[in-house]
Parts: sequence; C-alpha cells; structure tokens
Amino acid sequence: MLELIDITKIYAKGKRAVDGMTLRMQPGMLGLLGPNGAGKSSLMRIAATVTKPTSGKVLFNGTDVVAKPDLLRQALGYLPQDFGVYPNLTSREFLRYLAAAKGLSAKTATARIDELLAMVNLTEALKRPLGKYSGGMLRRVGIAQALLSDPQVIIVDEPTAGLDPEERVRFRAQ
Repeated sequence: MLELIDITKIYAKGKRAVDGMTLRMQPGMLGLLGPNGAGKSSLMRIAATVTKPTSGKVLFNGTDVVAKPDLLRQALGYLPQDFGVYPNLTSREFLRYLAAAKGLSAKTATARIDELLAMVNLTEALKRPLGKYSGGMLRRVGIAQALLSDPQVIIVDEPTAGLDPEERVRFRAQ
C-alpha cells in the first residue's frame, strides 16, 4: 500500500502546490482530476520520490520512502508528463539502457522489451531513431519504460497526452 499522509509542498516564493493532502492507495487504479495548477503533478512527483514534500509522510508498505526511497523505486514504474529520450537511440536501445539502469538482466530485458514494444504498437518503428518519432510514439515509448521492470506501483502523469484516438483506446484496453 502507498500512503501519502498530510502532504504539503511549498515551492520558492511561498507557492503552495499541495496543501495537507492524504491518500491511501490500495491495489487498483486511482485517477487525479483537477484544473491545471491544482498540484496533481507535484503530488505524483512526491509519490514517485522525485521530489520531497515540504511536510508530511510517504509510506510504502509501512516504510518511510522519503527517508528510504529505494524501497519504492525498485517497485515503481513512473511516467512523468514530460520525459526525455536520447534522440539518436532506437526504442529498443533506449529501453535496453533503462533496463540496465534498473538492474534487469540482459535476457530478461530483451524478452520484456520485445513484449512491451508489441504492446504499445511500436514494432514497425524499431529501427527508427527516437528523434524521428512523433509525439504519440514517444509517449508510447514512455509507457513502455514505465512498465519495463513489471512494477508493483505505476504512476503516470497525463498517460494519454499526445496519443491519437486509436492509441488512447488501445491504452485503456491494456
């Protein structure tokens, strides 16, 4: 279980992005809805251990992940709203690089990457460098990288942004 308890995030000049938010997430899916600037992305970055809260606690299975973030990071798949890629790499090369960074064996990574590229409908673009991908294709690479280590917890910010209607339907059906 992932718990965010009384989370507050205050940025420079007193900008309060999150104010006393508490969430207890059980297995399943949770969506955050609200207007732009409401603090959704800030809350997700805190939950993903990318940024620390100004106050409050983040617990994963009872362990404080602000103090010990690696416990959650090993079980986490994260896709921020904007993520960077190496434009000269192919999707397979990029995912191999990330798999190595996550500690996956080469054999496991190869099988998982092939499975994920098929799932996100990118097998026809395997030889194309990421710099030649459309925005929607890059988003699908992002979805694949979030699922790479078969995570227990997945945090996705604006998961279908940039996907065409057909791919949005495919994403929701997965």
